[in-house]
Amino acid sequence: MKKISVLLLATFILIGCANNNQANDKSSKNGLVWHTNVEKAIEIGKKENKPVLVQFSGSDWCKWCIKLNNEVLDTKGFANFAKDNLVLVNLDFPHAPQTDFVKNYNRMQMNKYGVQGFPTVLLLDKTGKLVFQTGYQPGGPVAYIQHIKAAYGIK
Repeated sequence: MKKISVLLLATFILIGCANNNQANDKSSKNGLVWHTNVEKAIEIGKKENKPVLVQFSGSDWCKWCIKLNNEVLDTKGFANFAKDNLVLVNLDFPHAPQTDFVKNYNRMQMNKYGVQGFPTVLLLDKTGKLVFQTGYQPGGPVAYIQHIKAAYGIK
């Protein structure tokens, strides 16, 4: 009976953690869904046959992160490309408060992929294998989309 109680408790904790992270998925002003869980995004990528773009950002303090968002990721041109071609993840490191769960998860992913600075953008294939690492690129959404297509071999 004790083993069943421990198993049930562990199950509820895991479900709560999963729901907590899924609740943080956000739709951007251009209608894109930005996931907050890399593993979940990879599963979606497998189902939809799409690669995964993971952005590590300091959204409310990092000058280059803000520039990348304003000039590329928040544009209609990028949204039109991304909705059909990518599964998106945003792992944010803001000065604004975050839960310990989110902070720890994001830091774990940062360490896993060896991210050293912001913004860092990882391009993963649909299985989660790192294809390319990049960051801010000048030239707006058209140039950035070409940069992504070249990395993935998309025509």
